[in-house]
Parts: sequence; C-alpha cells; structure tokens
Amino acid sequence: MLTDSELSTVKNPAQYLGGELNSINKIDQEIDVNFCLAFPDTYEVGMSHVGFQIIYDLVNKYPNYWAQRVYQPEPDFEKILRKKNLKLTALESKKSIDTFDIVGFSLQYELCMHGILNILELGGIPLLAKNRSDNCPLVIAGGPVAYHPEPFADFFDAFLIGDGEELVPEFLEKYNELKKSGLSRTDLINNLSLIPGVYIPSLFRPIYDEKQNYLDIEALNPDYKNIRRRVIASLENAPFPTKPIVPNIPAVHDRLSVEVMRGCVRGCRFCQAGYLYRPQRERSPEEILNIVKESLKSTGYEELSLLSLSTADYCSILPLLSKLKEQFAANNETVISFPSTRVDALTPELLQEVQPVRRAGFTMAPEAGTQRLRDVINKGVTEKEVLETCSNVFKLGWGSVKLYFMIGLPTETEEDIQGIIDLARKVKKVAGSQAVTVSVSTHVPKPHTPFQWAKQISIEETKAKQDLLRLALRKSN
Repeated sequence: MLTDSELSTVKNPAQYLGGELNSINKIDQEIDVNFCLAFPDTYEVGMSHVGFQIIYDLVNKYPNYWAQRVYQPEPDFEKILRKKNLKLTALESKKSIDTFDIVGFSLQYELCMHGILNILELGGIPLLAKNRSDNCPLVIAGGPVAYHPEPFADFFDAFLIGDGEELVPEFLEKYNELKKSGLSRTDLINNLSLIPGVYIPSLFRPIYDEKQNYLDIEALNPDYKNIRRRVIASLENAPFPTKPIVPNIPAVHDRLSVEVMRGCVRGCRFCQAGYLYRPQRERSPEEILNIVKESLKSTGYEELSLLSLSTADYCSILPLLSKLKEQFAANNETVISFPSTRVDALTPELLQEVQPVRRAGFTMAPEAGTQRLRDVINKGVTEKEVLETCSNVFKLGWGSVKLYFMIGLPTETEEDIQGIIDLARKVKKVAGSQAVTVSVSTHVPKPHTPFQWAKQISIEETKAKQDLLRLALRKSN
C-alpha cells in the first residue's frame, strides 16, 4: 500500500483516490461480473470522455455487474508503483486489475498504445493474449480505433465494434452465462464470437510476405468471416447518465457534456468520426432538457456543452437553445457552449441565440486555405462565409476567433499553404484589434475514410510548412 507521505509527493494525488461524487461502490459478494473500464490516458483526459461515462453508468445499472475504472498513471506515480512492486488498482474497490473478470479499454486514438501496454503491465496481466492463463481477465476493447484493430490485435482477446449501448450489456450477459458453465478460456472466447459486433483476433490469421509486409487476413472459421458494427437505431431514450462522475481534480473539459446528436451528414473526406458514427441520430429536445436538469442538479457544474460532431446541425438547435437559456441560463448561472460548429451552419439567428451566453473566444474550422482544396476534402465552406461569420461574431461581442486548418491534405500545393496565410490575414483585417489565432495540425489519413490510402507527409515536410506559416503569420500579428 502507498503511504500518505508517498502520495503527497506525486502530482495531483487526488486522481488516485477514487470516491468522487457520483462514483459507484457495490458489495463484491453480490457481483457476478467485475468489469474494469480502462482508459489508456491520464485521469484528467479520461474523465472528460462522455462515452466512458455512458458505459460506466450503463453497466452499473445492473445489480450483478460492477464497472470500476482505471487510468494511465502519471510518470511519478508509475515510478513509485514499480519501485515498490505494487500493482495498479481500480479506483472504486482498490483491487488490482488482474483480479477482474474483464478489463475493457476505450481506444480513442492510435497514440494510446503505450497507455494500453503500461496499464496491462502495471496491473500484472500478460501483454500478449496467447500468454494469458484461465485465471487472467479477458482483455477487450471498443471505441474508434477498434474499427481498425490489427496493429493492436495480439494484445486483446476481443474487440467490440460499434455502439456500446446494446453491445456491452449483451456481451456481459453472454460472458456471465459462459463463465458459469465452466468453459476453458479458449472455448469461452470462441463462444463470444457468436455475438454480432464482436471480433475475436485469435480466430483469424494475418498473412505476410517474405519481408514481413502485411498482405491480408484469413478467417480460420468459414462461418465467421465478417464482423458488422453494432448501431443503435435511435438516440431516443438511449442510455445517458444523469449522475456523471465529478472528477476530484479539474479535467481537460471540466463541464457537463450532453450528447445531443450522434453521426454527421456532412461527409468531410478526412473525418473518420463522420463515417464511423453514421447514420445521424438525434435526442429529442425534451429528453435533452431533462438530462441537463437532472445532471446539473447532481453535479453542480456551471458550464454546459452540447456535444456532437456538428451541434449547429441539430434540427431543433434554435428552440433548444432558447429553452436551455430560459431554464438554466436566465441569470447567467450556466454557460452554454458548442464544442464543434460548422461555419456554414452558423446563421446570424443562431449566433444571436448563443450570444448572451458567449465565451471569450469563438472557434471555427475552414480546414484548408483555398476553395479548391476545401472542395477536394468536401468541406463545403466558402471564404465569404468565413469572413461573414467572423464579422458577425465580433459585432456580437466575442473577444477572439480561433481558426483551425490542416496541412498535408491530399493534392495540397504551395498555393494552398499560402491560402491559409491569406485567409488568416483577411480575418485579422475583419477583427481589427480583436485577437485571431491560427491552429494548424498535420493531416493523418484515417481508416474507413476516402483518404485512408493517402500518404501522410513526412516530419521534414511538416516542419518546413509549419515554419513558413509561423514566419508569415507572426508578421500579421
């Protein structure tokens, strides 16, 4: 066990204590399936993820299942665990994660691989699935990266593909049934393949050439070749927590987040989420208002974020905002924000509606500097719309604008890079003394998008384009 003095030496020790408002504890003897939800990034990042909270709440509604949590520890805490030869434990029960029935990872981005391996190693679980005994927990994963799992496949017993609201309870029910039947680990895992949306890597064989280049994958069972993602037909009455866990330390997004819509009809060719989460599905305004009311009451948050890939496209956004302001922001006690907005959806009426509860800054994403390249990526936003929106934003009192662009997009030329500079300067001219920030990231081709086979530019190209932009934009303040 760690002593108080040891805990006091690490950064933000409260992130390792558990006991947060709305976290759930149960009596271990009454539990059939102990399920550890693992987020392979730090606590402050993982506590901001709404999907993680949805699954935690969903599983814990079953009296015989207990979902607990573990996050990637910070380096200072990890160092103490390794030095004292202690195992990583779940926040709720303080039991080491190798004692659970299932450890389920949320895979949100490819760079989380280090966190996956670190959590497994610190928890005393063999890294490779083939090396795990019958006493080891099942190691499973879901999330966007689970849609292209082969680089991770050797470390997992199963992947759950698609929306978790239906798939996770069905998986746990089947697991509980198989567990009670006394099957071996291999037979239990193989039986889980009967659930639609479950991919079992051990039932497939990757094929490589003589230079170990990946060529294809072969199904070992002729009746188990294709895995179809699970999609809930509607968000109407879909599970959503009204008592989300309030973190012990400030999270990256330290506010109440409510998912108003899933999916997107826009079809930007670089956007993986736009393809993975199709079709577009919406919650009713009435349901959203009820979730917000109950959640604010149970958390004490003073900021509300309406989550989706493009909240301004929500069909009832204007009446919803009007009701939210009327009920929760009439005296400025609650700030309402959009995390994601498309320029062409930001009508003057919508801007006027959000203006009374504005934040200091406003964010929009032209993505590319020229109309030609915006057409290539199917962004569908014109320079005129960007400038008009910025003009309206500043007239309504926002203090600054941030513009998001990408470099390294397919067919990009020097003219497109210059277009970022030119558009940013035009926005600055509209802004006058107000601040304009340009944020530029490198395009990463994503599986299941039209650009999945595109080449990613090199580090050298990235730095050269960044230097060009930095020098030119610095002159423009």
